[in-house]
Amino acid sequence: MAAFEYSALNARGKQEKGLIEAETARQARALLRERGLTPMELKEVAEQRGRLSGEAGAVKTSGGSLSSTELSLFTRQLATLFRSGLPLDEALTAVAQQSESAKVKRIVLGIRSRVIEGDSLASALSQFPSAFPTLFRATVEAGEQAGKLDHVLERLADYVERRQAMQSKILLATFYPAILTLVAIGVVSLLLTYVVPKVVEVFDSIGADLPVLTKMMIATSGFLRNYGVFLVIALALGGWLFARAMRGDAFRRRVHQRQLKLPLIGRLTRGANTGRFTRTLGILFGAGVPILDAMRIGTQVVGNLPMRDAIEEAAKRVREGAGLARSLEASKLFPPITVHLIASGEASGKLDEMLDRAADNQEREVETLIAALMGIFEPVLILAMGGIVLLIVLAILLPIFDLNTLVK
Repeated sequence: MAAFEYSALNARGKQEKGLIEAETARQARALLRERGLTPMELKEVAEQRGRLSGEAGAVKTSGGSLSSTELSLFTRQLATLFRSGLPLDEALTAVAQQSESAKVKRIVLGIRSRVIEGDSLASALSQFPSAFPTLFRATVEAGEQAGKLDHVLERLADYVERRQAMQSKILLATFYPAILTLVAIGVVSLLLTYVVPKVVEVFDSIGADLPVLTKMMIATSGFLRNYGVFLVIALALGGWLFARAMRGDAFRRRVHQRQLKLPLIGRLTRGANTGRFTRTLGILFGAGVPILDAMRIGTQVVGNLPMRDAIEEAAKRVREGAGLARSLEASKLFPPITVHLIASGEASGKLDEMLDRAADNQEREVETLIAALMGIFEPVLILAMGGIVLLIVLAILLPIFDLNTLVK
């Protein structure tokens, strides 16, 4: 049974959209007519390779993507229902009914239709590659093969929720400084381009020699008024060129390499990437995925190219028989405590547990570093803005203090 997305007219001539399950498109149209609807458009939620007749070479389509919140909710609900003993197809039906999002309903019913047809859950998820990342699909596949799908779904739910919580903390931590920065730039620009010129015109018309600070402010104000638009265009063009250059691996690798050398930013980058990698590796290895395959998939969650290269080099050493901890340690890019925890896990036979512990440690450290960065940035920004405003005020007040001299 497949899921179809339809657009139809009701008895009043109004358009309705929704989802319907049926064996074929023809049956779906018949069911719509039984409901008093006139079908206008009908399409299957996801298509396998090939057309309905099984033609080879057709392109596999995607039913859309899921946000981190939607993926987290889907995973937790499915894990809870499946672990409670509900059959997989019924659990998927319940998740679809629970969701208020039409997009989520469409994707979940598409997965359910494939499961009912006999596909595995991992195979059904692969029909929606934009919604479910490689890590998610590989872990589910390993859980199905090992007969531990309920356990794997629980770990995946924990992982997705933890990652969403981390993203939310970072977003909340950077939201206030970002707003403060925009307000500071806006206030200073407004003062220099509109307020200051009107005040300084009085002193400039006298023709006397003004203080150096006042002259500098007048020059800055004039530059912003005359060339401010071009400055904004130049900054936007520079940002666009930088973003375009970052698409190339060579340039991006140089930027990432320098990023790792920065005092606090480098430590934050190493911690965040190490945390994601060890968490992913722990889930995959714990689900029964071979260590080399787990490392290959784990590189996809590492955004820093030098660290990704280091993991690939470590995978080559592991393939040759070296230990994981020693292989990662060779690059000098991974925190020592993470390497020691991995070595302990290899020695005790509890590698997945030690990987999770290493990920917990790195995530806590990243949170602490972000809090420290924001704690430093906010007062520095406030002091900088206050200093600029003070200079503007002084530039206006200095000629006033010398007003009698200027008039004479």
